Amino acid sequence: MPYRQVSTQRVEGAGLGLVLDRYGLPENPPVILLHGGGQTRHSWQSAGRELAAAGWYVLSMDQRGHGESDWADDGDYRFDHFVEDLRFLIDSLDQPPVLVGASLGGIVGLLTQDTLADPDQALLRALVLVDIVPQIQSGGERRVRDFMEGHPHGFATLEEAATAVSRYLPDRRRPSSQEGLRKNLRQRGNGRYYWHWDNRMMAAFARAGSDVLRDRMQQAASRLSIPTLLIRGELSDVVSAEGATAFLQTVPHARFVEVAGAGHMVAGDDNDLFVDAVKRFLAEL
Repeated sequence: MPYRQVSTQRVEGAGLGLVLDRYGLPENPPVILLHGGGQTRHSWQSAGRELAAAGWYVLSMDQRGHGESDWADDGDYRFDHFVEDLRFLIDSLDQPPVLVGASLGGIVGLLTQDTLADPDQALLRALVLVDIVPQIQSGGERRVRDFMEGHPHGFATLEEAATAVSRYLPDRRRPSSQEGLRKNLRQRGNGRYYWHWDNRMMAAFARAGSDVLRDRMQQAASRLSIPTLLIRGELSDVVSAEGATAFLQTVPHARFVEVAGAGHMVAGDDNDLFVDAVKRFLAEL
């Protein structure tokens, strides 16, 4: 199916400027793709094009503190602010969207749906959680945090940054070109490359408290009534098989797909299987 090429737009969201890509035709049913911590909207490029070609109107936003969206001047990255940003984007649409959220994006989507007094209201048409559940594995969470807080002084070259990514994702093939990595980096006036996210976020998340977040997510999950899909990477160190089972017991109507050979970065590890799972779920709505 033909679709309109991607267009990029900057909008003034809930107190910060947000940058998003749009794929497909606005008259089609909407899907919002919300990336994980330390990623940008570019993580969804292949998925955005494929879903648009399948007849969906796709929006992929750099979350606050990431990519080309604004960073909080005061370093305030409470989850409620991420929720406000997503609510702003949802409110700009003329019908409830499907939310596909990876890791941080899934947390934000889950908490956003729970902002409604009546869980049967149609804020979201459906929810796809990509390798995220309330019972997050502490070891995997720590590994993500260490990576995001690492290299505060940046990198002299793209090659150095690529080496850091390879150490973080040792099972993923290292690209022959580092040009794709450039989108996740900012080159400052000193010539060095820095990650395209505000590493003050991790301190803000730590202040929020893992137990408090887990309780909020569990409460939100217990009230889910919209169609829900959980996608887990088979090799994930963030979502265990037991954590996935516990979520499915809390949300018995949820569908479940496990992507073989994929870790926490499911879409990046096997985009084809990931997109196929999402498209099958969307086709049933």
